[in-house]
This record gives sequence, structure tokens and C-alpha cells, in this order.
Amino acid sequence: MGTERIRQDLESQPTAWFFGLRLKFVLFFSLILIVTCSSLSWYFIETRRMAMMENLQELGTILLTNTVRNDHFRIGGVVLEDRATLDQFMRSLMAIDHVVYVMITAADGRILDQQSKRTQRLSNDSPTGSHQPIYPQDRMSESLLQTPLTAPLITRFVLSSEQRLIRQDESSDWLLPFLVRKETLFDFAMPVLRDSTHRPQLSLGLEDQSSSAFPATTSPVVGLVRIGITDAQAKEALVAVVRNVSVLTIIIIAAGILSTHLLTSRITTPLRKLAGAARQLATGNDAPVALVGSTNDEVGELTRVFNDMTQSLHDRNQAITMNLETIRRQVTQLTTVHQASTAIASASMFDMNQLLDSVLQLLTENLGFSRMVVMLNHPERNCTSFARIIGVSPELAAAAYRFDIPIVSGTIGADIVTERKPVLVHDIETVAHRMYPPTLELMRRSGVRSFVGVPLQSHGKILGYLGGDRGSVQCSEEDLHILLTIAGHVAAAIDNARAYADLAELTQHLEDRIDERTQELSHANQQLQEHDRRRSTFLSIVSHELRTPMTAIRSFAENMLDGVTGPLTDMQQTYLTRIQHNVARLGRIIAQLLDWSRLDTKRVELHVEEVCIHQIATIAAESLRMVASEKNVSLVVAEITSLPPLQGDRDKLEQIFWNLIGNAIKFTPPGGHVAVEFSLSPPGFVQTCVSDSGCGIDATHLPNIFEEFSKVPSAMPASQGAQLGLCITKTLVAMHHGQIWVESQPEAGSRFYFTLPTVES
Repeated sequence: MGTERIRQDLESQPTAWFFGLRLKFVLFFSLILIVTCSSLSWYFIETRRMAMMENLQELGTILLTNTVRNDHFRIGGVVLEDRATLDQFMRSLMAIDHVVYVMITAADGRILDQQSKRTQRLSNDSPTGSHQPIYPQDRMSESLLQTPLTAPLITRFVLSSEQRLIRQDESSDWLLPFLVRKETLFDFAMPVLRDSTHRPQLSLGLEDQSSSAFPATTSPVVGLVRIGITDAQAKEALVAVVRNVSVLTIIIIAAGILSTHLLTSRITTPLRKLAGAARQLATGNDAPVALVGSTNDEVGELTRVFNDMTQSLHDRNQAITMNLETIRRQVTQLTTVHQASTAIASASMFDMNQLLDSVLQLLTENLGFSRMVVMLNHPERNCTSFARIIGVSPELAAAAYRFDIPIVSGTIGADIVTERKPVLVHDIETVAHRMYPPTLELMRRSGVRSFVGVPLQSHGKILGYLGGDRGSVQCSEEDLHILLTIAGHVAAAIDNARAYADLAELTQHLEDRIDERTQELSHANQQLQEHDRRRSTFLSIVSHELRTPMTAIRSFAENMLDGVTGPLTDMQQTYLTRIQHNVARLGRIIAQLLDWSRLDTKRVELHVEEVCIHQIATIAAESLRMVASEKNVSLVVAEITSLPPLQGDRDKLEQIFWNLIGNAIKFTPPGGHVAVEFSLSPPGFVQTCVSDSGCGIDATHLPNIFEEFSKVPSAMPASQGAQLGLCITKTLVAMHHGQIWVESQPEAGSRFYFTLPTVES
């Protein structure tokens, strides 16, 4: 059924020629080529345009600076207003192709001379042919006449379609590449400054001149020169450059696309033949025509391997057919095991590679990590290796899988694996000296700038560590906390996958013993159920049947001791006192049995509240002080006022103290002492010690002292009970997230310690 379904799916699946590998390669490399060539072309054109603009500005600056600083022009043309001098300089400037207009202004704002190569219509209503020269119309001349600038002031104007000058702001520079066909005029303006070194000679030689030749004012500005430079010729040259570069770019792109098409055709044609042969094999053709490898590269090797595979499949087909019935029987047996495994996790998740791929893919998609890696620890070789890496190129991933990283003290890997510390690195260059060089190079080539790493720990062992980064975004403490939260689950999954791999080797051996073991377990289960039923019946009898006559016996004994039945002899009082003592002992044993039964069946719930352990210990000690006095045993609870509060069940904690103090009194001979002491050790816990000067316990019996019904020999066998008190005490301490232990030596007393966490911890 499964083979037929696969065959039908392959037959019905259309051939995706349009989205084939060749088209994808062509589109991908074409896109890269187009983007690269276009970017380089744009950069070249923009560079040429900027160079042309700089040349124009340099030309205007040189013309204006040489003119303004020329002594002949400054004295004869501007100061003396000699027309011949002005005309000479005007003709020389206007003879330059790029110069559009020249304006020479006196210090008082009068136009000494001006010429322009461009004209504009005066108005729409003016008669035909009524034009005037183009000059900049702004108030900049007035301000420049008041400012002794020593460098040209450059202003940009755009020549509109009506041949009008429109001033352009600097903020629109980024639009210039899109306005290459619109003419731009650069206005260069610079004041003509008075040169103090020439004034005395001129004054001596021109004393008869009118006083208007030298104004009474001492202003350093004697005039203003403005030169307009056009970029029309530069833009024509730029248009030619754009046209040539565009043609060259198109030729390069076309050649690249054609080369890519030819190269991909050489790769994909053999692959299509392989796909056709594979399709024949999938449809049931048992012996397809052998393909001939036309190349000696990887594709040719793939063709030869494919031919070997088809022959191998043909040879194995007969063996598969013969074993099909056996496999069907085994599938029926494994179905039950598979159903149980599916309830825990899908069978594929126990594949280490698939498991790690799924986990890393999930983290990168949902948590925003760019790259993630799982490193596995090899303690026998004292190194780590890349188990899985995601988010990098296949070449880098293959390179990572080929080498191991030694664990050297002081490195980042040692901090995580040996010291079991999570690591947050904001910049890998700051810790480059603490990283394995191949790993550092791999991270640099991958674009890693910052990363986090947390240890993968399961059952006290370091399995490796989990790391990730966010590309150009720096990793933060939040990323570290996220990975710390995930690390436990990933470690458990890896541990489970390893365990599953180990168990897979034993599956074949276990299959033969499943039936036998099932019968044995079924029989044992029935026996356990019967034992549990008997124990429950026994405890019910103890609870309901024994307590009633025991209460009557205790009441009769108390009444007789109180003289209700008349005077008693000393012998009768002694016997009745022993009866009363043993009835009380039997009551305690029954109570312990009931407590143990409830704890064993998980039917005990804690009513947690904030309590003072010293107060509870004092209450329990006071309830047992009469018993201690009867044995002439001193009972002391240490006074302490700095104990922090605990979270616990008041009744259960009192029962813990009652059991420990009661045992201490019970096994302490007359004249001894029992003490209860407290300390804050370890941090976050309150440690309590119940000590006595009794008979002590042999070291060989200490490991079994807290086990139920443990038969520990004692120097005072008359004081032994059902051996359940310490078992119940240990269970209650564990329910409060604490620990209990004992230190004892024969004839040197015993010290029972237990710790309980404070509210803050």
C-alpha cells in the first residue's frame, strides 16, 4: 500500500520547469549583476558630475580672484572708474565660453559696467523682440559692499524655461542627478578691497583730482565684481558619458546573463536526465536505461552513483519481496511500542540532527536570532564540536563541522563548559584573545558581532552549550535569559535523544522477552495489589478496631489508679501503671502507622503559612517537658531572636520537633540532657540541631536510620517503637524542601540536623 501510494504521488506530480534550478540560478545571478553594474555606473556618473561641478567652481573662483586682486583693475577700473580698463577686463572675461555675465559695481552701488550673453523677454505684453540681458536680481550686492570678504561667495541659480534666474537652495543638491538637462548658473561674487599700500603714492600723484576720486570714508570695500558661470557644456558632456556608460552596462549585463544561462544549462541538463530516470524507477520500471556520465565533475559522479543505485535496487527488490511478510509481522508487533512512543514525542524528534534542526529553526523564527549553534561536549577528548549550526552559508557550516574546539582554561568555551557560566559578549573583538582562532575567524566571516552562550546541563552533566546572535543588533541580558530558559529543555531533549539512540540498540533483544516479562509483571502486579489491599485492610482494622478497646483499657486503668474501684495494693498500682504506659505506647505506634500510611499514599497536604520555628520548637518542648522530668532529663531550647520567618505547615513542623525531641528523651538515660539549637547555615536556610547525651548509634546503622521499619540495635531496647518516627520526620522535612541527617557515635549521644528554607529564599 505504501509503495503504491508513493508511486501514484510521483506520477501525478507535474514537472516544475518554470521554477527549475536553471531559472533560479539565472534570475539570482542576473539580479546580482544588474544591481552591481547599475551601482557602479551610477557611482561613476556621479563622480564625473561632481568633478565637473568642482572644475566649474574652481574656474569661477580663479577668474574672480585674479580679477579682483589685480592692481590695475582695482585702481584704474574700480577706484578711478576708467572705462577703457573696465572694457579691457570685461572683454577678457566674456571671451571665456563658460562665462554668461559679468557685473562690476562701485562702492556706492552704481553699476560701473555689465555684460550678459543671455536675454529674457520683459513681459508677455511687451512687443516682439523686446528683451533685456539676464542678471541676478537680488539684494546680495548691497550686503557684500558692506562686508570685506576675501573669498568668493558662490550662489546657485537655475535658468527657467522663460530664461529667468531662480535661486536654488543647498538642500536640493541631492536632486541634481535627476535635473542634468536643466541649466544651472553659478554666481561668483567678491568685493574689491582697498589696498592701503598703494594709497599714499596715488594720493601724491593725484592731488589735483577732484575730491570725489577718493571718498572721505575709509571703508575697505571700493567695489563688487560678480561673474556668472554656466554648466550647460558640462552637462552636455555628462549626458554623453551617461549614454556611453548605459550602453556599456547593458552589454555587460547581457553578456553576464548569457554566460550564466550557458553555465547553468551545463549543470541542469544532466540533472534533468537523472530526474527522468528516477521517475521511471519510481513508476515501477525495474531496470531503467543506464545513464552515461558526460562530465568528470560532481554531476558525472552523481550519474555513476545513480547507475550503481538502480542496479542495487534491482538486486534487492527480490529480497525485499521475500522479506515483506516477515516485515509485516514485525510491524504489527512494533505498532504497540510506536503508539506508546508517540504519546511522549514523535518518533522523528528522537533523531539528534532533526531534533536540533527543529529546535534551532523554532528559536530563530520566534525569538529573532539570526544564527544559532549547538555545541556538544566530549569530555573524553576535552573538546567540543559543532553539532548543528543554522543561519550561515553551507560552506561555512561544512567548515565548522570539520574541526573540534579544545577546552583550554581561560577561554570562552571553558567558562561555559567547565565553569558552567552563561556568557554574554557585546563585542567579539574585546574577547578575541580568549577565543579559539578558527572559531573566531568563522564568526567574523559569518558576520557575528555579539553573541550569547549558555551551558546545556542535564542530570549534573554538561552536554555542551547553546549559542546565538542577532546579526547587527547587539545581544542583551534578555537574550541571555531567554536562552537560559530554553537551555534546560534543549538539554533534556538531547539527553532523551541520546538515551533513545542507546535504547534502539536493545530493541531487538527486548522484543523476544516482552511476552515473558509481561506475564511476570502481570503476576507481580496482582500480588502487589493483593498486598496493598491487605495493608489497607490492616490499617483500617488498626484505626477503627484497635483504638476502641485500647481507649477502654486506658480508661479502666486510669479509673482504678484514681481509686474508683477501691484501694489498691502497691503491686496493683505498679501493674496498672505499666498497663497505662504500654497503652500510651501502643497509641503512639498506631498514630505513627496512620501517619506513615497517609504519607505513603500522598494523602497529606501542607497548609503553608509564615511561622516562627523557634516558637514551634518551644511549644513541642513544653508538651514533652513532663516526660523529660519523669526521666530526670534536662530539656533546653536555645534562646535566639534573629531567626528569619519560614513558610511551612505549623502542625507538621510541630510533629517534626515532637518526634525528634521525643526520641532524644526516650534514648537518653536519667541524668542526661537534650538540647535544641538553631543557626543560619547554609545561607537562605535555618539549620536546627536536636542533640542528646544518650546511648548513640553505631556508624554501620546510620545509613538506614531514616528507613521505615528499620531494625537498628539500641542499648535501650525497651524504648524502641515501630521504627516509623524518623521515616515520617524525613518525609515531612522533604515536603518542606529541606534536608535531614544525623551524626552519632555509640555512648556519645546523637545530633539530628535538619534545614528549612527561609521566606526570602
